[in-house]
Amino acid sequence: MVSSPRTATHRGDFMAFFGFGKRGFSDLSEQEILALAISAEEDDARIYQAYAEMLRDNYPASAAVFDEMAEEENTHRRWLIELHREKFGERIPLIRRENVSGFFERRPMWLAQTLPLETIRKEALVMEASSRRFYLQAYQRTQDAAIRKLLGDLAAAEGGHLSLAHRLGLTHLPSDVKAEENEAAHRLFVLQYVQPGLVGLMDGSVSTLAPLFAAAFATHQTWETFLVGMAASIGAGISMGFAEALSDDGALSGRGSPWIRGVVSGGMTMLGGLGHALPYLIPNFVTATAVAIVLVVIELCAISWIRWKYMDTPFLRAAFQIVVGGALVFATGILIGSA
Repeated sequence: MVSSPRTATHRGDFMAFFGFGKRGFSDLSEQEILALAISAEEDDARIYQAYAEMLRDNYPASAAVFDEMAEEENTHRRWLIELHREKFGERIPLIRRENVSGFFERRPMWLAQTLPLETIRKEALVMEASSRRFYLQAYQRTQDAAIRKLLGDLAAAEGGHLSLAHRLGLTHLPSDVKAEENEAAHRLFVLQYVQPGLVGLMDGSVSTLAPLFAAAFATHQTWETFLVGMAASIGAGISMGFAEALSDDGALSGRGSPWIRGVVSGGMTMLGGLGHALPYLIPNFVTATAVAIVLVVIELCAISWIRWKYMDTPFLRAAFQIVVGGALVFATGILIGSA
């Protein structure tokens, strides 16, 4: 059952009051669902057009495909606006994907400018798969016959775009649609499990450096330092786990069970912190600190490799970002502990 605009507004205000800041998809009215679809189609059309401009000089064939896709998204937008005008009038509520909890977020264009062609093609596959999921969810939540018909037609249209891999000439894939769907599923798997795990590992490995080494250099006692590291790691793991589980129910974004993501994120956060806390079980302070520092370097290298392997980030850039951040937090801990 679709919530009334008044109820949806009150629930949105309630969430914003407590700091969540995003509306639940189940709280949106039919008018707001149409408005969200309009803004999403506008965004996707701009992204495809930007891809086309980026590729036009070196890859004119792929650029032509993205030009066609941008025009298709603009056609969908016009259909949605016409239906909104017929059902609700001229005024379209201002609501965007970043205002809705669980809505799949697109990669910022300033990051996409450095992506290789193969990655851009894969990004387009994931965009189409996530758009189809959105229309299927919206279709199931609406009751107006005309709105259901259009949303169902758009879901079918986005599903038809799964042949995009063939149109773009992904050379490493067979031409059958099942393989193309598997490629999209793999990319979504990264979002469901690899991404929350990576975020947790980064948080645990980096954020616990300061309290651990502050305690180490303030006390020069290995057991007390170990207890601080344990407390920081477990506390951060619990916090990250709940934050991930409560951020998105997974129905709209396709990111899977929130509790599985919470366990993955919390567990990796805890693991990242414990990695450099466990060496302080060694009684000798100098030896324990040396081992902990070596493990920190290994952890940061592992994070850089995962970002390169699964998140399409160049390894040197990933390593630079992680090492600089880790070094700053590490230095902060030492300075505070030595004060």
